[in-house]
Amino acid sequence: MDRIRKVVANISEIDPVIIKKTQERLDNLTKPLGSLGRLEELARKICGITGKENPSLRNKVIFTLASDHGVTEEGVSAYPKEVTAQMVYNFLSGGAGINVLANHVGARVVVVDIGVASDLKPDPRLVVKKINYGTKNMAKGPAMTRDEAIKAICAGIEIFEDEFKAGIDIAGTGDMGIGNTTASSAITAVFTKKPIEEITGRGTGLDDKGLKNKIDIIRKSISLNKPDSSDPIDVLSKVGGFEIAGLAGIILAAASKRVPVVLDGFISGAAALAAFHIEPKVKDYMIAAHCSVESGHKVILEHIGLKPLFDLDLRLGEGTGGALGIGLADAAIKILTEMATFKSANVSEKKK
Repeated sequence: MDRIRKVVANISEIDPVIIKKTQERLDNLTKPLGSLGRLEELARKICGITGKENPSLRNKVIFTLASDHGVTEEGVSAYPKEVTAQMVYNFLSGGAGINVLANHVGARVVVVDIGVASDLKPDPRLVVKKINYGTKNMAKGPAMTRDEAIKAICAGIEIFEDEFKAGIDIAGTGDMGIGNTTASSAITAVFTKKPIEEITGRGTGLDDKGLKNKIDIIRKSISLNKPDSSDPIDVLSKVGGFEIAGLAGIILAAASKRVPVVLDGFISGAAALAAFHIEPKVKDYMIAAHCSVESGHKVILEHIGLKPLFDLDLRLGEGTGGALGIGLADAAIKILTEMATFKSANVSEKKK
């Protein structure tokens, strides 16, 4: 816990003076006031986060954390748990959606085994921070111990800080874990108090019968484990996942280093929800890339107070939506730093 407290203590308010200066710069660019809409808002936010008037987003990093979930024993996913490990190998070989979109925006992908239920083949491109071989079945007891939840958050902090040494200007969150929408729905229900039916979706493609079973399992898990919504670590330990807790650590660490963090979809949202309840100031460092098809994601964003940049009916995870969001962030900063002002371009301004 000391590691987490130390990181949280370093999360400060974003810089209002820089935000004001950024707005003045935007207002003097060769365009009508406010005509680039949310790109201008994004530029202001990134400047406020970084404390820089002319930030550069050269070093883009997407963290894709993989872990298994014991609750898959209850038939909550359309895919077998073996897919988690298989997809990690796909990430490492560059064949997944996240690899394509990360390459597209010039980001590097950091792939992490934080709780895959098997021993993966050694690979220099794989970061191994395995807490355990997947979580326990939360329909029969806590998903993990409190100590494991703390270790998973700290692992996320360590992963970020290790990569930060090589340079990170903007970060993205991603996940892989069969069964993780079930854990995310449970986390969302506990923190937001919304009905389970309202925040539970079909995940990887459940039919109506499968969806009903998933809802029943989530309800059973919450009733059995009684997670305490005033204690985020208790919630993560009772109904969470190692990758969710790890991503919460990454979000907290990014905020402590004044690095903007672009959230992907529902699982990243559940991690953001936990991070937000650990330290509310982290909200100002988070950028919601999109709104997932998963119904609970919209509830999460509204609860935290984040407005997504786009809605493309995405539900893949991996960090794919985050990669697209990083692309927009890069565009916003280039508008700010590369576009001419009325004065420098000798363009007449609007009549007073």
